[in-house]
Amino acid sequence: MSDALGRRTRAKVARRIIPFVFLLYIFNFLDRINVGYAKLEMNADLGFSETIYALGAGVFFVGYVIFEIPSNLILQRVGARVWIARIMITWGIIATAMALVDGAVTFYVLRFLLGFAEAGFFPGIILYLTYWFTAAERARAVTGFVTALAAASIFGSLVSAVFLGMEGLLGLEGWQWLFILEGVPTVLIGIGVLFYLTDRPEKARWLEPEERAWLANRLESEREQKIRARDYRLRDIFITPKVLALSLTYFCLVTGFYGITLWLPSIIQSFSGLDNVKTSLVSAIPYVAAGIAMVVIGRHSDRTGERKWHVAGPLLLAAAGFVLSAVLENPVLEIAALCLVTIGIFSALGPFWTLPTAFLTGSAAAGGLALINSIGNIGGFVSPMIVGHIKDATGDYGYGLLALAGFLIVGALIAVLLPHDRRLEAPEGAE
Repeated sequence: MSDALGRRTRAKVARRIIPFVFLLYIFNFLDRINVGYAKLEMNADLGFSETIYALGAGVFFVGYVIFEIPSNLILQRVGARVWIARIMITWGIIATAMALVDGAVTFYVLRFLLGFAEAGFFPGIILYLTYWFTAAERARAVTGFVTALAAASIFGSLVSAVFLGMEGLLGLEGWQWLFILEGVPTVLIGIGVLFYLTDRPEKARWLEPEERAWLANRLESEREQKIRARDYRLRDIFITPKVLALSLTYFCLVTGFYGITLWLPSIIQSFSGLDNVKTSLVSAIPYVAAGIAMVVIGRHSDRTGERKWHVAGPLLLAAAGFVLSAVLENPVLEIAALCLVTIGIFSALGPFWTLPTAFLTGSAAAGGLALINSIGNIGGFVSPMIVGHIKDATGDYGYGLLALAGFLIVGALIAVLLPHDRRLEAPEGAE
């Protein structure tokens, strides 16, 4: 009876939560990277250099990092339903306002405010998933969530091609339509969060009483086991070597991540010579490959219980892809190399986020996840600056891609050296 109850409860939770947070993250990531597609027209229209674009793309992460930890602590206190809705509504409004950019200053200011508004969304959802999924199931849950990165990138490539082609409609440029038509739906979905999201299993009326009790007891058993191993407090996260090592690993991962997501359309256009619309369409190919690989690797990590090599291996694969894309000259082979990059970086995300959630609980989990994400996302500022400056100095993306490969190699080495106790992912008394 217990086995059947557990399977039924897990299935209900997965069906209810994963598709919805998947949808939320699609719009989150879409509103974050659409500047890479807008750049294809916006730079020329507004007279932006590669360095101006890089600074504007990167300054997003300054606002993001400043408010990350406070935002996640507020989420833990007031609940995910209200706080995630607030995050989405405010970032949707600012993302729409990006259509008003008329120069470098407004570009910088709106990107900074966008980062400030979005702060806490990603670690907030990761924290939220720990309220519903045990550690042994978490790589699949997180992968189901972060697969939205690939879906958003594919969707973004396709709709960007359409929106960029709307140039002149109602007197607006194509890049302005891009920001408007991807920002407004975010506000509407944010309002929907208030009616759909449930804060905790104890409040889930869509579960039967025995299902709520089973899930709550299982999660509480896991929490108590972590506390017996070590009860981390909020203040501990700033001095715990494992948290700091995870932060550095994630910094390296994110540096590579935004090296590909913010520059992929420009890189493809540089070696293919395609027009803006075709470039946007071709940009979807690496993300299709990444979406498939993410699911396979996330499931394999949960099935085997192995985490560290499921992070390090994909990062090394991505580093190899960056090196190949820098030295190859055949367009087809370069696309294949970029597929290796996206497969590697995206596939490392699900297993990576099982590592901190395996030993942090309560306010330490809220603050620790936000700290790791904050330090990691500094890479989102560093990465475009590296690629932009090198491109302006050399006229080529190749040297910038080699630098990004170096970051990924360092991240893989740290991941391999991280201590990880698999016993924390198997609650005592679990059937």
